Amino acid sequence: MPTFHVYTDGSCKRNPGPGAAAVVICAPDGAIVREFVKSYPETTNNRMELIAAIGALRAVPTGDLVVMTDSQYVVRGITSWVHGWKRNGWKNAKKQPVENQDLWVELDTLAAGHAGTLEWRWVRGHAGQPGNERADTLAQTAAAAIA
Repeated sequence: MPTFHVYTDGSCKRNPGPGAAAVVICAPDGAIVREFVKSYPETTNNRMELIAAIGALRAVPTGDLVVMTDSQYVVRGITSWVHGWKRNGWKNAKKQPVENQDLWVELDTLAAGHAGTLEWRWVRGHAGQPGNERADTLAQTAAAAIA
């Protein structure tokens, strides 16, 4: 089964403030097959990063998938932290409610239900990786348009 690479990025002009989440879906040969972006008038950067990851899993619910993001928050959260949060009733290490719990629950549910292999990979932002650069441009442009 071919592996699709999906690049996600979130942007926020102020934190909180106007922001956007972008997704770029690439076929196994690297060709962009779909891209989309959604903007929000009042949000945070972390919410935009999570919404982009959620958008990726909604757009490609089946098949082998590598989600590439420049957000350590997303990668660490979905591959490590989420297990403890669920075990602790969605409380963090300080026994406080997990920030963005609504989005973490949705992302975790989508990841658990993904039909196919699913890999989360961190990529350095602004390092010349074409898919990441394209997602960044989409998110930055959309956020600026409503700022």
